[in-house]
Amino acid sequence: MGRRTVVSLVLVVCLAVVAGSVPAWGVTDQQTLTINATVAARAKLTLGVAAISFPDEDVDATPSIPADENPVDVTVKARTGSSDTVTLTVQANGDLQSGGDAIAITNVSWTATGTGFVAGTMDTVAQSAGSWTGPGEQTGTFSYFLANDWTYAPGNYTQTVVYTLTAP
Repeated sequence: MGRRTVVSLVLVVCLAVVAGSVPAWGVTDQQTLTINATVAARAKLTLGVAAISFPDEDVDATPSIPADENPVDVTVKARTGSSDTVTLTVQANGDLQSGGDAIAITNVSWTATGTGFVAGTMDTVAQSAGSWTGPGEQTGTFSYFLANDWTYAPGNYTQTVVYTLTAP
């Protein structure tokens, strides 16, 4: 092999090495994607039971009758603005009724545990049962009591109350 051939061969090898290390000048393209999500305000209330019962008790021994179901679990979930107020109210549809006899609904009261939940007395006007600021989930319990009184006529009394959770 002559000198010229060796030089040519070295030159070809050098070009091959250089060609392999040079980045390819290809074409690139980019696209953007916009992501949209719709999040609506929501409110969900869960009571641990659908009914409570007060047993008959000796008036002198038990001036305040606890409901058999005490305590009742309560869960409030709200999706709302960070500074919005979420409220829970309760309103009775009337007094406790047994035929023509009645016990004033204001004789039913409740205690509350859990952040934001409040104790109160039933009424035919909406009463506050809780209040929170912003979105999230709150859990607590209500325990219900009936004031026991000698003036109640015997009977099986009933009434419906409505809990309303409001989140703007």
